[in-house]
Amino acid sequence: MPIKWSAIKVSEAMDGVAQQVILADQFIAEAKVKAKEARKIANLPQYMEQRLNRLISQIERIDYVKSAITAVREDIPQAALEEERKRGKYGSQRSLV
Repeated sequence: MPIKWSAIKVSEAMDGVAQQVILADQFIAEAKVKAKEARKIANLPQYMEQRLNRLISQIERIDYVKSAITAVREDIPQAALEEERKRGKYGSQRSLV
């Protein structure tokens, strides 16, 4: 049964999202390092250390974003994707019916 949405467009959208996440990865890693360094400040009160730990755990949530991108990609029906690519090779033509 053919799908009514474009598998190629969803795949291309995930390519774009993944590219942006890759660009952000370096900055996010640097932010994590800086937050870990802040935790080592002398005489830091426990409540501040707890806040920094929470910040670090939130920064690490980027892995959930990567997992979500993978989940979307896995849910794209490969047969529909291949069929849509085949149709794209021959150009688009409106149906007469």
